[in-house]
Amino acid sequence: MERTPWWHDAVVYEIYVRSFADASGDGVGDLPGVRSRLPYLAELGVDAIWLTPFYPSPMADGGYDVADYRDVDPLFGSLADFDALVADAHALGLRLMVDIVPNHSSSAHPWFRKALEAPRGSHERDRYMFRDPAPSDGGSAGREPNNWVSVFGGPAWTKTPDGQWYLHLFAPEQPDFNWRDPEVRREFVDILRFWLDRGVDGFRIDVAMGLIKAEGLPDTEPGFGAKSPIWSQPEVHDIYREWRRVLDEYPGVRAAVGEVWTDSPEDLALYVRHDELHQSFNFAWLEAPWSATAFRKVIDETLTAVPAPTWVLSNHDVVRHPTRYGEGSLDPAAGLARGCAAFLAMLALPGSAYLYQGEELGLSEVKDLPPESRQDPIFARSKGELLGRDGCRVPIPWSGAAPPYGFGPGGSWLPQPADWAGLTAERQAADPSSTLSFYRRALATRRSLRGTLPDTMAWLEAPGDALFFTRGKLICVINCGEEPVRLPPHDQVVISSGPCDGTDLPPDTAAWLLTE
Repeated sequence: MERTPWWHDAVVYEIYVRSFADASGDGVGDLPGVRSRLPYLAELGVDAIWLTPFYPSPMADGGYDVADYRDVDPLFGSLADFDALVADAHALGLRLMVDIVPNHSSSAHPWFRKALEAPRGSHERDRYMFRDPAPSDGGSAGREPNNWVSVFGGPAWTKTPDGQWYLHLFAPEQPDFNWRDPEVRREFVDILRFWLDRGVDGFRIDVAMGLIKAEGLPDTEPGFGAKSPIWSQPEVHDIYREWRRVLDEYPGVRAAVGEVWTDSPEDLALYVRHDELHQSFNFAWLEAPWSATAFRKVIDETLTAVPAPTWVLSNHDVVRHPTRYGEGSLDPAAGLARGCAAFLAMLALPGSAYLYQGEELGLSEVKDLPPESRQDPIFARSKGELLGRDGCRVPIPWSGAAPPYGFGPGGSWLPQPADWAGLTAERQAADPSSTLSFYRRALATRRSLRGTLPDTMAWLEAPGDALFFTRGKLICVINCGEEPVRLPPHDQVVISSGPCDGTDLPPDTAAWLLTE
């Protein structure tokens, strides 16, 4: 019997499938490619993997526009490839989670195509958010139903040929479902069961706070708070209570983690009550600047409000954290040093940690992608004013001295930098001083301490812009300042993210210390 559920303190590795490994040679990552690299992930020392969407899709938003929730897009392989991937992952001791996209479908989904063909007021349209236009200032109908804007920029409404409008909080190719329709709820319960029956260990839920919209769809102001008519409506929790009952029916422990953007940890905590989701992403940690004060505030607020915390520094939607931490620094290497220090501190905290592919290689954001190669709808909808998320999605380098660096037998769907030869997994695996080797040591050290540390922590007094905290016999120290700081009393330095003489901790460095 497991001491605690596997997700409680798991390290989960996010795989952006399109950019991980390409077995077919078409320049796009796929499920057989992922399968071929499972031994690498097992050796890295993670407990689980999370796959971004691989379902049939027109790819208007990298697969987050799903046309069929019960199949694999030929671009990524087949259901047989998926089944083989699950089997191999489990054989290596890796859990496997898949992305579920319940807020919206693709405009190519059969339901939406039928909705466009159906008349106003039909059941086919009730599955989505179709609305009549609002009166214009002149008194005649014609305007969008309200002032909501798309997360990707521009209005959140598109007009249909018969004069109605449909809601899309993201791209026009991603119409929002109407989660007040019972058929939508039944459909997604069936989708969950389809993948649970194939052996998945859980789900990452996209836009988990957005499924229910306020009655009447009133105008809104920016923000994710409880007052928004778009996000975190009370009825959304009924959906996750139903999903939790489904997950609990299956043998073993099947888990769900929500992508929940909120304005407060208290609101975040509502999603992880005992009968709802198991976890919810803690984006406050990701958004915190390089500052001991900021880190401590996030840690205190999170551990006070959330019973099963998660910690994450990067994902497929944000600028990679070494780049974020390095902005404004005079030292070009500072971003990576800080990234490694934040990673080590994150692993020491109670709860689970989520990693994003390539961070173990020290990859930074690719900012100079040519405009013609960019595929993120944010770039197109902003007419190039916003670069979008392609810079963190560049296929990762595996081997060799030139692109595509072993990504696959062909090229890569986004161009890789010409100076990544020194960052390949092959090169770094042979270098004990590399970022990859550090990640492997850190994850192995964390695993060796699993079960010996309490789920609580306590602060120690720390000088300057540093943090010192304890979890039982473990002391974690991180120096966000510009000067070395004296280490607290200890018996052993177990691991550090940079040089550490056992007496002082240099700037931009973290370390784990043990006391007898």
